[in-house]
Amino acid sequence: MFPYDLITIVGPTASGKTAFAARLATLLDAEIISGDSRQVYRRMDVGTGKDLDDYDVEGHHVPYHLIDIVEPGTRYNLFRYQQDFGRALDDVRRRGRIAILCGGSGLYVESVLRDYRINPAPQNPALRARLAGKSIDELTAILAQYKTLHNTTDTDSPQRAIRAIEIAEHDRQLALQGGCADAAGGTGQALRSLTLGLDPGRDERRRRITARLKARMGSGMLDEVRGLLAEGIAPDDLIYYGLEYKYLTLCAIGQLDEAEMLRQLEIAIHQFAKRQMTWFRGMERRGTPIRWLPQPPPQNLAETRRYVLAHVPELAPWIAASAQ
Repeated sequence: MFPYDLITIVGPTASGKTAFAARLATLLDAEIISGDSRQVYRRMDVGTGKDLDDYDVEGHHVPYHLIDIVEPGTRYNLFRYQQDFGRALDDVRRRGRIAILCGGSGLYVESVLRDYRINPAPQNPALRARLAGKSIDELTAILAQYKTLHNTTDTDSPQRAIRAIEIAEHDRQLALQGGCADAAGGTGQALRSLTLGLDPGRDERRRRITARLKARMGSGMLDEVRGLLAEGIAPDDLIYYGLEYKYLTLCAIGQLDEAEMLRQLEIAIHQFAKRQMTWFRGMERRGTPIRWLPQPPPQNLAETRRYVLAHVPELAPWIAASAQ
């Protein structure tokens, strides 16, 4: 019997997580559950880096879950992800398969590994009416009264800032009533995860991010955003998703020229990758051991098998069994 509830693979953007996870899944006859907060959206492919070709490994297709499950414009959230993840994990395990959770959205990954109890915050029309028309600086100052602002994506746009204030106010009221508003309490039963990390190091990570951004622009990332806008999706809804969709939308609607958009976007992605690593280090301090694997990860199935047997030897019996 497999001794873990699942395998988890984490790392910053452009670290090769998806390709490695797919090859490992092929060796184990496993299935992948995405741990990415934006790959849930349909038709948002290039900007979210879905890299769906990675799931086809030397003639074997790796099943994946929690990708392309909601329409663009939807405000998907952590509470919904936890519910969807639970159903996906139960489905994979019920069929006797090993699940591999792979993604770079640290909060999403940690929330399911430690089974955080999240209370969904409902919309607060009265609060929204009071905040309407305030500048992003004013909203940031209000949000800072509730908590320390570690996550700058909360204030990427007025809509995100208002929602963050709404959630913070809901949590404050819940705490005053004696409820649990602190997700980091980990009130549920933690999953038994073999958690593996890929980190190419700062300089190599920066090189990969730059190369990947150029490749994605050449693959039609800006055209993808223009197509979403043409569908009738509001610019503010795309800006809400942050990073690529924020800057590409600003370019598409004429607020940034392409050169300035690329400059700002590249800086933002580098900063995001740094925050990802900070989160994963925090996960370790909060009780989730991560085995950081040597770089670079192998590029084909035979090399991956040797690499995994050398660095994750406890998987050897299941790799052997799946090969029979």
